[in-house]
Amino acid sequence: MGDKLRESIEKAELNHILDKSEIVELFNSNQYDKELFEAADRVRKKYVGDEVHLRGLIEFSNICKRNCMYCGLRRDNKNIKRYRIEPEEIIELARKAVGYGYKTVVMQSGEDDYYTVDKLKYIIANIKKMDIAVTLSIGEKTFEEYKAFKEAGADRYLIRIETTDPELYAKMDPGMSYQNRKRCLRDLKTLGYEVGTGCLIGLPGQSFESLAEDILFFKEIDADMIGVGPFIPNEDTPLRHEKGGTFINALKVMAITRLLMPDINLPATTAMEALNLNGRIIALQSGANVVMPNVTEGVYRKLYALYPGKICTGDTPSHCVNCITGKIITIGRTISHSKGFRVRK
Repeated sequence: MGDKLRESIEKAELNHILDKSEIVELFNSNQYDKELFEAADRVRKKYVGDEVHLRGLIEFSNICKRNCMYCGLRRDNKNIKRYRIEPEEIIELARKAVGYGYKTVVMQSGEDDYYTVDKLKYIIANIKKMDIAVTLSIGEKTFEEYKAFKEAGADRYLIRIETTDPELYAKMDPGMSYQNRKRCLRDLKTLGYEVGTGCLIGLPGQSFESLAEDILFFKEIDADMIGVGPFIPNEDTPLRHEKGGTFINALKVMAITRLLMPDINLPATTAMEALNLNGRIIALQSGANVVMPNVTEGVYRKLYALYPGKICTGDTPSHCVNCITGKIITIGRTISHSKGFRVRK
């Protein structure tokens, strides 16, 4: 088995292909994890280089009409203080992000219908005047809505599939449609967005076979950016007593994704650092090339409570950018000064 695993890693590094059974075998054994992570790091270096792209994250509303079982922002959570940031203040946060050196802002929220198409177009258009890339992460919308945001200047859109197992999806995301989620991804591709997706690792009832399917799905749709992270049980959700995902399995999903999709943008997610103090740096040394520090200010940082143990909620945006920049330089990498679009190779 050892030789077979080593051969799978070599094959993935050279040809960027693995089948489902080979991916499952890599999950089932920890014997060659070091080789896997090192191979992912080499592929990262070869295809996307040593630059790390910083994206400034603006979490502008924690109000959500959805009721996903794993998420602290779920509609039925009565233990969270809700907030929304007004358009002018969102634009001002983006302006400050530019001052800190960011070339991309990521506007993220729960699915909050307060932000109409016109409001969002106004925000996007004003941020685009600052000559930066705009990424949206605001959930399921219609084709026409996505088109309006694109025409206003949005460049990228993040919408995680969370799981490609339709049965598990139905359990985890009640009242939502797996097929509609896939429709959103197709629409975004059609409209010319850079498309980001991803999955949660360690959901109750999720198998390694299911995770392998997730990775193959990312490759099948040719996503431009993949954000993966461990499921971390939240006290204020129905899954509060579940076990949760592991740091190592999240890292493996990320590393295998890098091997199969060598030129994509792959973030070292903050959820990884909730489980390991050096999580983002380890991720950057295992295939990742993007970090998304929070540029939201004040009390809002604590209130965007997707999961417990979220890092940096007491920090200022300027502290965050200085802190992560220092860490990145320490491992011999540099900060990118480009907008960080995917360069296909």
